[in-house]
Amino acid sequence: MSTFNDSTSLRFQNAKVAKLTAQLLASSSSTPCSDPDAFDEDELFAELEAEIENDDGPLREQGLKELQREMTRLKQMREDMHGKYTELTDEKEVIRTSASEPLCIIHFYHSKFRRCAIMDNHLAALAPKYFNTKFLRVFVENVPFLVEKLGIKVLPCVICFVKGTSKDRIIGFEELGNVDSFSTATLELRLLHTGVIQKDPHLPIVNNARAVVAHGTLLGKDDDDDDFDL
Repeated sequence: MSTFNDSTSLRFQNAKVAKLTAQLLASSSSTPCSDPDAFDEDELFAELEAEIENDDGPLREQGLKELQREMTRLKQMREDMHGKYTELTDEKEVIRTSASEPLCIIHFYHSKFRRCAIMDNHLAALAPKYFNTKFLRVFVENVPFLVEKLGIKVLPCVICFVKGTSKDRIIGFEELGNVDSFSTATLELRLLHTGVIQKDPHLPIVNNARAVVAHGTLLGKDDDDDDFDL
């Protein structure tokens, strides 16, 4: 009977920690990117800690330790620029980041191409919403080896890395309706199908192959296809 009760309490405690972690993520993600220190982790942790302390379950201490681990992990992620749309200029750092991050989106852009600027705006809007995914932009002239290695020929090019492996790429705007006026939600849906961003951060990271979403069929086509050819 004791083993059964302990198991039930553990599941309950884990669910509570997951819920409180989601609350922390929401607080972090709602913080404007320009001010990464706008919310007080200590204050939020104290509130979450108090909620667990109010429980009478035998695994309360375990719940507190798990919450502390989550706080440490999320704080480290924020220091590593999660929740922001960041530019990297060093090619070796780009390679290391794409290999080490569980979920990573890299936009290969050129400063003279207006469609890259459009893609920048949408990715910058999604970065704080999906804290567990790292959002990066890379100027193609800074990473010639990667451009050749990944076969990047048309811009904008957004490559999705899952567990260090290139799983998908969005080339130009063809899959986004082939119009400059596509919405952030359209890009968001496309990335959700890939698995590089996830609505529930507690779900296991998926390794699904490329998912093609026919946004062009839904949104209509534009004959003015001015994707930049490298």
